[in-house]
Amino acid sequence: MFKLDDNLKTAIAKMPVKEKDKLLLRLVAKDEKLVNRLIFELLEGGETRDERAETLRKEMAADITKQKKYDFFSPGYLLMTMRFWNARIAEHVQTTKDKVGEVSLTFFLLAESFRVHRPMLDTHPTRRSDTLAPYMVKRTESILKKAEKIHEDYRIELRDDAQTMLDHIWSFPPTAELAAQLHLPRHWEI
Repeated sequence: MFKLDDNLKTAIAKMPVKEKDKLLLRLVAKDEKLVNRLIFELLEGGETRDERAETLRKEMAADITKQKKYDFFSPGYLLMTMRFWNARIAEHVQTTKDKVGEVSLTFFLLAESFRVHRPMLDTHPTRRSDTLAPYMVKRTESILKKAEKIHEDYRIELRDDAQTMLDHIWSFPPTAELAAQLHLPRHWEI
């Protein structure tokens, strides 16, 4: 990030309010993430965090389920889908600062991907999951670390989702092998 000179800061502070407002609006419009955050904080009052998370969860579920009907869907396509939704989760967190939502949505994404696409994963040779399996296991490892940092009351609420995700990880041979190497737990202790 570019550092402003102190003289420039002083000169900007002395500008007429109307000019500063115009300049500020032009600058804010160039940063989409900032615009989204301001919409959440200023227009929505920061009160729609849970509704936004629930909307994102429904969109994920619909998209993951819709893809089941495609004959060409493979572990590689599932990986692309998961990366897309992880980016959307990251946008949600940047906009709302929703750390609990990040954990919950990621647990859901991993578990739902396995639940819906497990038959497809089982029909492909295990080598076809060479990129998907490490992604899922490393994502599981990182989200479990984040889950450990949230308040215990939230962890209790997330226990079932976490356990479902871990059960899927340990039941699929390519991910189970990597999970064992990374010493992922079989059961999530609160």
